[in-house]
Amino acid sequence: MSTLSNLNKRDAIFPAGRQDLYKSNAYSAAIRSGDLLFVSGQVGSRSDGSPEPDFEAQVRLAFANLVATLKAGGCGLDDIVDVTTFHTDPEKQFGTVLAVKSEVFPTEPYPNWTAIGVNWLAGFDFEIKVIARIPA
Repeated sequence: MSTLSNLNKRDAIFPAGRQDLYKSNAYSAAIRSGDLLFVSGQVGSRSDGSPEPDFEAQVRLAFANLVATLKAGGCGLDDIVDVTTFHTDPEKQFGTVLAVKSEVFPTEPYPNWTAIGVNWLAGFDFEIKVIARIPA
């Protein structure tokens, strides 16, 4: 199969036990295309899809949901090349997010990171989406 054919192919990826949650909202947790994994925004949702009410716990759960999705796609945190985070109140939340982020990514090289302030995340206060390189 040619390289172009590999890039045009899209495989949906779902973490264990969460496929119904994504299907009910009509999107994939991640898409594998070529040697890249494009992960949809992960939030601090409990197994039933409801938001974790404590902000720090919500951020930690969002990262845990991210790790589960990466694992389902054959990746890990070290494979992430680009991160985008969304925050409902960046000024108040940034310290907490940075503390958790420094635990998740403790050493260089760090992935690219873009943080965006938003006014709505469907009941959540933090969301993280990434692009990862799938190891050979």
